[in-house]
Amino acid sequence: MLKVPFALYEQQKGAMRLVALDERALAAGLFATQSLSDARSLCPTLVVREVDHGFLAGVFADFADWHSYASPIVSVLTDVVPYGDLVLDITGVSHIFGGEQTMLEKLTTRLEGLGYAVDGAVAESVGAAWALAHFLPGRVAAENIAAVLAPLPVAALRLPEEQIDGLTRLGLKRIGDLYGRNRQALTARFGASLILRLDQALGHIEDRVKPRLPLIEHFAERRFPEPIGLIDDVLMTAHDLAIRLSSDLERHGLGAQSFHLYLYRVDHQMMTLSVKAARAIRDPHHIARLFSHRAERLGGEYDAGFGIDMIRLAASTTSTLDAAQIGAFETHDGTADLDRFYDRMASRLGSEAVVRMKFVNTHIPERAAAFEPTISRTLDDPLAEPNTVIPRPLKLLPQPEPIDVLMAEVPDGPPGGMIWRRVRYRFPKASGPERIGAEWWNSDGLPASTRKLEDEGPPLARLFEHGRVTRDYFVVEDDEGRHFWLFREGLYERNVTPAWFLHGVFA
Repeated sequence: MLKVPFALYEQQKGAMRLVALDERALAAGLFATQSLSDARSLCPTLVVREVDHGFLAGVFADFADWHSYASPIVSVLTDVVPYGDLVLDITGVSHIFGGEQTMLEKLTTRLEGLGYAVDGAVAESVGAAWALAHFLPGRVAAENIAAVLAPLPVAALRLPEEQIDGLTRLGLKRIGDLYGRNRQALTARFGASLILRLDQALGHIEDRVKPRLPLIEHFAERRFPEPIGLIDDVLMTAHDLAIRLSSDLERHGLGAQSFHLYLYRVDHQMMTLSVKAARAIRDPHHIARLFSHRAERLGGEYDAGFGIDMIRLAASTTSTLDAAQIGAFETHDGTADLDRFYDRMASRLGSEAVVRMKFVNTHIPERAAAFEPTISRTLDDPLAEPNTVIPRPLKLLPQPEPIDVLMAEVPDGPPGGMIWRRVRYRFPKASGPERIGAEWWNSDGLPASTRKLEDEGPPLARLFEHGRVTRDYFVVEDDEGRHFWLFREGLYERNVTPAWFLHGVFA
């Protein structure tokens, strides 16, 4: 801890000026907006650092997330400064703390005990709460908000400096001075934002805030009289909370696919563990096992700090889930067990590590299948099922490779042989062609991977662009009984020689 005056500075209008000071700097007679040179001349022992607004905004955002223990809706108000103004919607939660006044005192007292300078207020609108917190802190405005705001300066409306200066020059120094004034005249002189801020503060227009965390309707939490720190204790608590959360979901006939475990540390930091399921579930034991597997991947990332004093388990991505039949008429087809297995593997290895192959509705071979995470899989397209009648190699090459053909029949016949990777092959047998044309309805929206190949690879990546030629596929057999799948790009035309490619090898 520093034992000398400390301050932060930044460049303002071409000069270095102080923007934040500690108690020792204030006691030395320094003040915000003072030039850095004057401050150093008055206090030679002053230690200064340039302010990093981006870092401070990030730290304050994390600090704001921790306050979700007191309210499910927490937001950072950035209208005036990018950090420093915290908004909590305490509708329906203040009774947990003994009322609005008691809740305000508990929150501010706790922060002050950690060394923070904090002011707060409670009001029906965000604008009124901000005004009271900055100019009348500690107030709970449950009565007529217009009368409470009237004696406050117009700066309490979160106005820019230009508007504040203009109102002051006209003698409109208090919020009450704006009551009853001609709104059209004020709008014409100061812009629509003045009337908007006034109506937001008075509660005539809703002042929407963006929550830092997603809104959650179903959750269970536990507060500890003494902080805990071991990961085993956290997982045991998660299991107990999963049972309570499962009961709540069952009462509402719901299941969830995403679950979040919020760990609130005593040093005002919050950790979050999230898991996903392949389908909507509410089995508490399965949910607890997912978090156990997820915890295995934490390693040294888990840090309880000075302890955890609250844990909350929340469910999101909910959907209707009917009760399951358990008893003599229950049937087991293995689908549920397979989904649970996918969930456990994804929570242990990561959601992108467990994938499945999905058929795509296209006749272009290299685009006929794609991979997607099993826990976020989409519905299969019945039109995408492969045609098992048409011969296809079990595995394609990573990308078609150019070949030199020997004595191809003109115009549509198969080649008599090929040279591939410096090896000559002769084809006594062949079948085809199977003609595959360009998908004109998809030709303008090639995948990013195809566009990359177009820039870096051979011309084969441009085969199915809009206006390009088609492919003629052949199944050929060489002297040793090996089967290849190759194609010709385009047709034999005047002054045009089509290119040949090998696309796959049959097992």
